[in-house]
Amino acid sequence: MEAVVIIPTYNEKENLEKIVSTVLDVTPLVDVLIVDDNSPDGTGEIADGMAGENERIHVLHREKKMGLGSAYIAGFKWCLENTDTRYVFEMDADFSHDPADIKRFLEEIRDNDLVIGSRYLNGITVINWPLKRLFLSYGANIYTRIITGMPLSDSTGGFKCFRREVLGSLPLDRIRSDGYSFQIEMNFWCWKMGFRISEIPIIFTDRRVGVSKMSRKIVWEAIFMVWRLRIMSLFGMKPEKS
Repeated sequence: MEAVVIIPTYNEKENLEKIVSTVLDVTPLVDVLIVDDNSPDGTGEIADGMAGENERIHVLHREKKMGLGSAYIAGFKWCLENTDTRYVFEMDADFSHDPADIKRFLEEIRDNDLVIGSRYLNGITVINWPLKRLFLSYGANIYTRIITGMPLSDSTGGFKCFRREVLGSLPLDRIRSDGYSFQIEMNFWCWKMGFRISEIPIIFTDRRVGVSKMSRKIVWEAIFMVWRLRIMSLFGMKPEKS
């Protein structure tokens, strides 16, 4: 196993089998970890059935819906404690991220510590988003870049690959943000700790089926998160493992 692709799920029964099988077909060097938040539509049961038939599929069940950020943190910890994988991916379950790009990430991560799939590196490469959602996302990234100083075109994207050593160095127990702000916070501390960060262009396509998990709470959390990070940076505060 060279890499583990973490796929958080909540009511993704329409997508799960297809996305997992597509990821596994990309390369035999990748396993999948499904982190399910007790989906009422039976996603967790489907995941268990798949894991029982394929040793490259792993499942982590959580008691209730607790948010995307904490799902990834749980997945990171599982990977560090239960595998010797070199790389760990974040990836959505809804095909907004193209599994075929995994090979490009694996090539880029060999000379970097964090690789981010960017929707805004070479113009705007987003398909089927309403203009309001696109303006919100694009504006959020400009706002984040101005306030924090991070030299990234896409700080809020959720398709990325970490080197194992990065996750082992970060204070995972102290990161409690969610959604957009989770991605921003993880990127910020990787940048502040001097890790090598690279962006590669991706084409982001709005989900095929299911319902978006975006909410006003996630947006407002991100707005305030960047100022908290800015203040911590001004006072020389750095993340420390608990």
